Amino acid sequence: MAQIEVKNIYKIFGSNPKKILPMVQDGATKEEVLENTGHTVGLDNVSINVEEGETFVCMGLSGSGKSTLIRHINRLIDPTSGEVSVDGTNVMSLDQKKLIEFRRHKISMVFQRFGLFPHKTVLQNVGYGLEIQGKKETEINKTAMEKIEAVGLNGFENQYPNQLSGGMQQRVGLARALATNTKIILMDEAFSALDPLIRSDMQKQLLNLQSELKKTILFITHDLDESLKLGDHIGILNAGKLVQVGSPIDIIMNPADDYVAAFVKDVNRAKVIKAKIIMIPRQKFKGSKNTSIIKVSEDSFLDEFLHKVCCSATTVEVVDKSGDIKGYITDQELSKALTKNQLNGKNKS
Repeated sequence: MAQIEVKNIYKIFGSNPKKILPMVQDGATKEEVLENTGHTVGLDNVSINVEEGETFVCMGLSGSGKSTLIRHINRLIDPTSGEVSVDGTNVMSLDQKKLIEFRRHKISMVFQRFGLFPHKTVLQNVGYGLEIQGKKETEINKTAMEKIEAVGLNGFENQYPNQLSGGMQQRVGLARALATNTKIILMDEAFSALDPLIRSDMQKQLLNLQSELKKTILFITHDLDESLKLGDHIGILNAGKLVQVGSPIDIIMNPADDYVAAFVKDVNRAKVIKAKIIMIPRQKFKGSKNTSIIKVSEDSFLDEFLHKVCCSATTVEVVDKSGDIKGYITDQELSKALTKNQLNGKNKS
């Protein structure tokens, strides 16, 4: 069973959403509903499953419904219709007291605009969730310092947010989310306000942390490269509808429609496809005629080692953090991953 299950969620904003719901269920578009009723369709029959320990990215343009979706998980928004379950618990059935406990212990959230307390130090900001949980001060400070070190802010624990750069402030937000040790982290456009270089650095930071912690992360973004780099699975939203769910390579190589194809047509695949995505699992590998072998991490992107194999017959041995072999990549897998294919066998992507 998935850790997060979203089933047939509809969200309609307006004075009488329940009355408008049948119209949406009968197939009226977002534009038709707005023009005829003055109501706005936020989500239109969206269902996703997020497995424990994976990073699931919801992507779409502004107004697609991605932030509306994430806010249903911790019930900042109630749906017009549909269900949300976390670890088998129907979130919509929780009373106020149980909902507060659910938010304190099950889910943490990282916001686009950091959401830090300006009058609290970095240490106090990171430990705030533990304070709310009722932990003792010694435990709060110990855990907060561990997470501060984990995000590379050791030495800044007594600084205030206005003394930090934007990227450092976002690290504080991430450390705060990690400190509460919740199973699930919601990240709503968490890196969108950062400069490109800082944003790239934060993406690497998150990937490194996730490789160790294996949290369940639901990440919202409008940036395709970020989606492909971070996501184990990606859900693409358009006008409130979920148009495709798949792995990064599924999205790139088999876009479901012209909307998705337009997103992926100019992607540098080598920068967003990881070795583990295209490797042949060790138990299925039948060997190769290539005599040269190089080892790469399973989380390496293709462009990190492509220059070592593009001019020679080399087999790539994919290993995990412990050095154990997880699979192999030959020139055949590389060629397939880097060559633009046909969209559903019809249009060029």
